[in-house]
Amino acid sequence: MPDAAEEHPANNLDLLQRLCTTAGVPGREHRVRDLILGELDRLPEGFLDEVRVDPMGSIVAKRKGAGGDASERVMIATHMDQIGFLVRYIDPSKGWLRLQPVGGFDPRNLFARRARVCPDVADPSKDLPAVMNPGVKPLHVSTPEDRKKVPEIEDFYLDLGRPAEEVAELVKIGDMVVLEAGLDEVGRAVVGQALDNRIACCIALETLNELARQPEARADADLIFVFTVQEEVGLRGALATTTSIRPTIGIALDTTLCIDTPGVPDEQQCTVAGAGVGLKVMDSSAIADFDLFNDVVAVAEREGIHHQRAVMPRGGTDAGGMQRQAGGVRTLTLAVPTRYIHTVVEMIHTADWAAARALLTAYCRGA
Repeated sequence: MPDAAEEHPANNLDLLQRLCTTAGVPGREHRVRDLILGELDRLPEGFLDEVRVDPMGSIVAKRKGAGGDASERVMIATHMDQIGFLVRYIDPSKGWLRLQPVGGFDPRNLFARRARVCPDVADPSKDLPAVMNPGVKPLHVSTPEDRKKVPEIEDFYLDLGRPAEEVAELVKIGDMVVLEAGLDEVGRAVVGQALDNRIACCIALETLNELARQPEARADADLIFVFTVQEEVGLRGALATTTSIRPTIGIALDTTLCIDTPGVPDEQQCTVAGAGVGLKVMDSSAIADFDLFNDVVAVAEREGIHHQRAVMPRGGTDAGGMQRQAGGVRTLTLAVPTRYIHTVVEMIHTADWAAARALLTAYCRGA
């Protein structure tokens, strides 16, 4: 990995650890929402002019600008949900659980995984450990042809290691299920699950803390940080919140593909790890506003922040949810390059993390 910074960036690893290991799939963001609200509550009194939770469950944290009612309204959207599952069937005789994915999974990454069933959205002490596997013949009794087949998502099940009657007492249809993985430092990177998009939640909170170091300084624009729900199933939280806020500028903060790895042609790599924050020219959900894009590039160049342009042919961010709402919103995505995305070993270079925070903070100060 090339370096975008001479020194190891001073990132808030403790906060990211807590964010990445707090379960919260689409529609079940309760725990991570409480964690983020707790972090917002630690900001200096009066720094934020409004903190509320909208009807869908997204957090809206607003700092009014000095420009008055005619000023820009900048919505910074970062989704707090992670990909996961909901229980859709409980086998009455064996106790196996069948799952409904909420978010995009590649079945090749789901073999022999530890998982957690979360019967209580608020109380992790009631979580149940489990093992995920596909309903296929194991190695010792399978044929070469059997081993060539890749199971579909619906072939996977959870084994709680409990009798069926006990499972039926503890688990309900609709309970949240997440894969089990921690966050680790690996070389100059951090590795874990749910970096999409808890890294962005962490950067948004870090940015607010940086801005709060000078509470007397207000940007001209209203800054509205929104921690959205249900992004992984269709940008739903951003769509709803944009309609109520009616921003004039929308900045999505998210991860993006970093496939600078073996087996992928160079022309498909999208971003390069360690080369700086990604500025999304376009993806399948949105095309960046031309002038806004150039404004942000100018900030990055003025501040000496490492950045790279990115085009992603498929996939999207909350920018797509903001752009076509409220009569149209000028949007852009700031993206953190992420290897092995939508797995439990997502990898982010710490310099890219620092660059994303530096650029968002600089832009907010001058908004």
